[in-house]
Amino acid sequence: MDALTELSYALDTFYFLVTGVLVMWMAAGFSMLEAGMVRAKNTAEILTKNISLFAVASIMYMLMGYSIMYPAEAVNAWWPGFGDILGKTDNTAAEVLASGGDTYYSGLSDFFFQVVFVATAMSIVSGAVAERMKLWAFLFFAVVMTGFIYPMQGYWKWGGGGLDALGFLDFAGSGVVHLCGATAAFAGVLLLGARKGKYRADGSINPIPGANMPLATLGTFILWMGWFGFNGGSELIVSNVAEANNVALVFVNTNMAAAGGVIAAMLTARLLFGKTDLTMALNGALAGLVAITAEPLFPTPLLATIIGAIGGVIVVFSIISLDKIRIDDPVGAISVHGVVGMWGLIAVVLSNPDATLVAQLTGLGAIFVWTLVASLVTWGIIKMVIGIRVSEEEEFAGVDLSECGLEAYPEFVGSQGSGK
Repeated sequence: MDALTELSYALDTFYFLVTGVLVMWMAAGFSMLEAGMVRAKNTAEILTKNISLFAVASIMYMLMGYSIMYPAEAVNAWWPGFGDILGKTDNTAAEVLASGGDTYYSGLSDFFFQVVFVATAMSIVSGAVAERMKLWAFLFFAVVMTGFIYPMQGYWKWGGGGLDALGFLDFAGSGVVHLCGATAAFAGVLLLGARKGKYRADGSINPIPGANMPLATLGTFILWMGWFGFNGGSELIVSNVAEANNVALVFVNTNMAAAGGVIAAMLTARLLFGKTDLTMALNGALAGLVAITAEPLFPTPLLATIIGAIGGVIVVFSIISLDKIRIDDPVGAISVHGVVGMWGLIAVVLSNPDATLVAQLTGLGAIFVWTLVASLVTWGIIKMVIGIRVSEEEEFAGVDLSECGLEAYPEFVGSQGSGK
């Protein structure tokens, strides 16, 4: 390579790694958001889930996930096969980690960027099943999710599989990451059931507020910041004028969509409840971010704001609707990442001239059906073998004690649990 090519290679590799670090930092955002949105007696367990799922995702994606998602020789457009896993070809994760990469950026940087994405998808699951799931049941599911379920549908789009051939567009993962993670969470919640006391016998809903709204707000800001890496890094390179301008537009549109989501969710909550609900504002920000993730490059900043705002409205009505049908999601993850993820995929047709509604709906349906069926089977097997839900007594005392043997706030939460 000549000096200019080497400089571009170094710059793009560095950019890829730094944006990957920003996405990794989203793990802290999910941890803080979820820790704030659950009750104090369940905080240590939710934090344990978040750090352990990241480790599981990293290992499983290295061992098999990366090679399933990006196979050297796929069986066909819908089945990548298992011939590339565990170092059997030069395109496996293990080999890529040892290689020098290609002429654009290091292969190692690509693996790192991809592995933090799969961890993000798994993080979505942890909040939805909070406060009543067994820790190790969750981690066993994480093994299958990050090693097989996520990489399979990722191959269909980003690995050059069937959805990519059909013209399905998903720039940074409204479907591949967010809808996939939310659907896996939805499957888990269906088999797990609601928290005790959430829904009364007369059909009314008992709100269960989170313990720490400052922490939840901090987590949202961290996620907002990390999303610049999520969407910006997905441009892949930054070493020429055109790509640098594209990255700048992606950053601006990502920010504007989040802003639109906040304002729209706040206004919607105010109109519906007569109050400005902070939790809806936080979920509105995340909804705006999810909505723009499928296509942050083509919209104008004004259109990006509108796309995010529509996501902010959708998420409020989705959270209310899921509660009415007794789908208990303590952090609103299914609504934020799943329902709004669907909107994000559809919204691509508003700005990208290459997008078609048929292709977008086909991709949406394929990701949803695959993830739902595969997750239901996986959750079902885990439920039969070891069970997925803690006992009623353990749930009342708090899963911090039963699963982790310690409390996050020992000075404020008695070891007998208060139910709060």
